[in-house]
Amino acid sequence: MTVPPTPDRAPSTRPSGSQQRLSGEPFGARLRRAMDERGPLCVGIDPHASLLAEWGLNDDVSGLERFSRTVVEATADRVAVLKPQSAFFERFGSRGVAVLEKTVEEARAAGALVIMDAKRGDIGSTMAAYAESFLKKDAPLFSDALTVSPYLGYGSLKPAVDLARESGAGLFVLALTSNPQGGEVQHAVRPDGRNVAATMLAHLAAENAGEEPLGSFGAVVGATLGDLSSYDLDINGPLLAPGIGAQGATPADLPRVFGTAVRHVVPNVSRGVLRYGPDVVALRDAAQRYAEEIRVAVTAT
Repeated sequence: MTVPPTPDRAPSTRPSGSQQRLSGEPFGARLRRAMDERGPLCVGIDPHASLLAEWGLNDDVSGLERFSRTVVEATADRVAVLKPQSAFFERFGSRGVAVLEKTVEEARAAGALVIMDAKRGDIGSTMAAYAESFLKKDAPLFSDALTVSPYLGYGSLKPAVDLARESGAGLFVLALTSNPQGGEVQHAVRPDGRNVAATMLAHLAAENAGEEPLGSFGAVVGATLGDLSSYDLDINGPLLAPGIGAQGATPADLPRVFGTAVRHVVPNVSRGVLRYGPDVVALRDAAQRYAEEIRVAVTAT
């Protein structure tokens, strides 16, 4: 497959990444505005080997760079959020991380918010170092938000919570994930009768208490999980919802899964958009179709 040249990006009237950084607003406020202006779609940047091959690209740093730049070119000036998966960049070592740095920089400069999907989790100074890698304002990989794992105890995330508040960034904490194996931890029942997932949601609700228009501390909740009415998902924070598209969920499923909390859902679509590459126009059109379907589903409730 011959990879076509990337056309010039159409002008955008949205705030640039530098304008967002200078605003001093917390992540939740910036996310709420971006979702209201552009729709709540989050497009994943997942350059795994099979997708690079589908695009006619080599599984090397050059292919990684071309893939990532094309996705940013096609979508960053019109979708609310881009979510690079750190692992697909890290596998190429320092040169892959350099591509990730450039991807984050260019996406934010075009006006998209960036959620770094790194799922970091540890304790003490190690957790603090992970947080500094992605949430410290002058860090090369500084992102608007970071996915984190709380399964060393929610309190282990305190260094990341504190730095996110200081930097105006956000966190997305794994709570109810879409992988089948997640249930053995997340559905485990504590001595107080509440399961682990519900406990994580309660912690996040406490972090977001009193924040307007939206708190900055969100949960990862799979869109494929069906009826979640037994959980209080209204945490006054965003809900990052993987599973739309290739994993089987559709935008129409969102109100049924998330109930009244659907207004704060950030649905993530990766392969459903990325499979249209490397054609920039086709990628852009796919993202806009998903964004419109999600907007209709969310506002219909």
